[in-house]
Amino acid sequence: MTVWPDDVVLEGKLVKLEPLCMAHCDDLKAASADGELHKLWYTWVPAPDGVADEIDRRRALRKMGSMQPFAIIDQSSGHAVGMTTFMNIDAQNKRVEIGSTWYRKAVQRSGINTECKLLMLTHAFETLDCIAVEFRTHVVNLQSRRAIKRLGAKPDGILRNHMKMANGTLRDTAVYSIINSEWPTVKAHLEWQLAKPRA
Repeated sequence: MTVWPDDVVLEGKLVKLEPLCMAHCDDLKAASADGELHKLWYTWVPAPDGVADEIDRRRALRKMGSMQPFAIIDQSSGHAVGMTTFMNIDAQNKRVEIGSTWYRKAVQRSGINTECKLLMLTHAFETLDCIAVEFRTHVVNLQSRRAIKRLGAKPDGILRNHMKMANGTLRDTAVYSIINSEWPTVKAHLEWQLAKPRA
């Protein structure tokens, strides 16, 4: 089976995105333990002892053509500090979702997320010729929703009772997107954000 998009490494000044594999497992176990993000009920971050299974799960979805998973590498340390993906891939209509993203607590608010999204959006719109890129998050995850809006994504709506959470609750999913005609403005804004000095 031919899967789309092709494997790729995306590299910036702060971060490198490379195809997720078991070689990243030890780094990602340490990343998961930092801040105990896996204990947040409204998002999915693997516990340290579940990282290997999560790598296997994402790689299996890659083989099926529905996901392209990446390890997020901090350029300053050379270590994997999180995961991200192109998911819900629609090759026929050239649409992807950027999601299933998490970072260790130590690198949050460092510019890594902004550059990660810039690399992925640039690849989606300028190499893959996507017509739209989606972002989805739990309606109660206000931190994630604010971050998505800061990227320049616009709200598409709420999918009510969209999925079951591990704790048995039902998730309402907030959906956002950037369409191809908006990309030049979004790109300029992300580049400006990265160029600003950080406190």
